[in-house]
Amino acid sequence: MGYFVNKTIWLTGASSGIGEALAIALAKEGAQLVLSARREDELQRVANLCGQAKVLILPMDLADIKDAPAAVDKILSSFGRIDILINNAGVSQRSKAIETEVSIDRMLMEVNFMSALTLTKAVLPVMIKNNSGQIIALSSILGDFGLPLHSTYAAAKHAVNGFFESLAEELSDTGIGVSIISPGFIKTNVAVNAITGSGSRYTIDSPAQQKGMPADVCATKILDAMMHRKRKKYIGRIELLFVPMHQYAPRFFYWLMRKLSKG
Repeated sequence: MGYFVNKTIWLTGASSGIGEALAIALAKEGAQLVLSARREDELQRVANLCGQAKVLILPMDLADIKDAPAAVDKILSSFGRIDILINNAGVSQRSKAIETEVSIDRMLMEVNFMSALTLTKAVLPVMIKNNSGQIIALSSILGDFGLPLHSTYAAAKHAVNGFFESLAEELSDTGIGVSIISPGFIKTNVAVNAITGSGSRYTIDSPAQQKGMPADVCATKILDAMMHRKRKKYIGRIELLFVPMHQYAPRFFYWLMRKLSKG
């Protein structure tokens, strides 16, 4: 029996990108899926790609979660359990801090950090009662350093790292695992769908994203990290060198980031 067979897995940001790739990969592994994102039609499209897997579509605006406990109750009534929560939903940013409206800053924090916190707190009582489960938080290498034009996105990912590292310690004597996954450049539409300072879509792709790791390869690596209950996992290619470079050669790092941000 495989690790994910018959496990009920709630996946946010499931309508595209890494989330879509994770849904397909988990379906192949025999998981039961709960797929959440704003666009119900896109969730249905992804569900159709999941073959014979049992799928519950649970549309949700991660920028404005109305009633997380009610969503948990709906999942429990359908599957009877929640084994894994994957907090994957996210939206990137392409704007200078001074040019970003505070309302946009709040939205970026809600989607990239507060949604993960809110849903995690909603499922934890179920997992604590069963003394089992996993919480997966999709962060980013920008959770380790800042980058021009990504100030609030980086802030949200720093918050993800801080919260889920602390939570992992609080749950260390339970059967609940917490994993922080920090991707680098993954070939998705994250740059195209990035938000500008006024809230419009950026619409321009990033060469780094275009050349990034395919989303299905990233998903396979995430599943491996989940199976081994890794506390922290970086996923990417040469860009992962930015993490130690930031720590050990900061002057060169910031010079390089300024150069790259102009591209």
